[in-house]
Amino acid sequence: MLGDSYKWLESDLKIMNERILLVEDEEALRMTLTDRLRSEGYQVDSATDGDCGLKKATQEPFDLVVLDLMLPCRSGLDVCREIRAARIAVPVLILTARNQTFDKIVGLKIGGDDYLGKPFDTLELMARIEALIRRSRISPWDTNPNIHIFGDVCVDLRGTTVTRQGMPVHLAAREFQLLRYFVSRRGKTLSRAEILKEVWGHRAEIFTRTVDVHVASLRHKLEPDAKRPSLILTVPGMGYKLRPN
Repeated sequence: MLGDSYKWLESDLKIMNERILLVEDEEALRMTLTDRLRSEGYQVDSATDGDCGLKKATQEPFDLVVLDLMLPCRSGLDVCREIRAARIAVPVLILTARNQTFDKIVGLKIGGDDYLGKPFDTLELMARIEALIRRSRISPWDTNPNIHIFGDVCVDLRGTTVTRQGMPVHLAAREFQLLRYFVSRRGKTLSRAEILKEVWGHRAEIFTRTVDVHVASLRHKLEPDAKRPSLILTVPGMGYKLRPN
C-alpha cells in the first residue's frame, strides 16, 4: 500500500517539473542531490557560493531554494535574509551540518520555511521538498486577488504599484494599464489589435507600433534581461502573453 502511494507521488513529481535552485558548496553532495532531483522530474540549477546563489534566487524564477548555511562569500543566513528583503516568496529549505537549536531558530525567523540537518536521509529531503512546493501553491498572496507575483516582480492592482526585488518600479499610467491587462489575461496570447482596442481604444491599423513600444518599455523596467524576456513573452505572428507563474 505504501509502495503504491510512493509510486503515485513519484509520477506526480515528474509531471510537476518545478525549478529548484540548489545552493551548496560541497561538490559531492551538490552533484548527488542534483542527480536525484532531476531523476524525480525537477529542473535543477545550482550555485557554489552565497553571492552566486543570491544573484540567481533574485533574478530568476524558482519554485524552491535548497540553501546550505555554511557557504563561501556570503552565508546562507545572509542569502535567505536578502531573498526575503526583496519580497520574493519562493520557499527556502535550509541545509546545514550545524544542528544547534540557535541556527534553526535564526534560519526560520529570517524567512526559512523548513530546516534539515546534515547528514540527512534523501527520502526525507525529497518528502520535505515536495511538501514545501505543494504548500507554496496556496500562497498567502493568493488570498488577495489584487496582488500578483511573477518571480521578483510584485504587482498590486488596487494600490497601482509595482516593485521588483523589493524596490519600487515607476511606470507611466499607460504602462501600468497595459501591465494590468496582461495580468488579467495571464498566460493568454493577446494580439496587438486586441491590446490596442482594450487598452488604448484604437483601431489596430492606425497605431500598430504603439503596443511594441510600450511592451519594450515594460521589459526594460521589469525583466532581468530585456533582450531575452522571461516575463512578457513574444508569440511569433500572434502577439504577446504574460508568462503563467
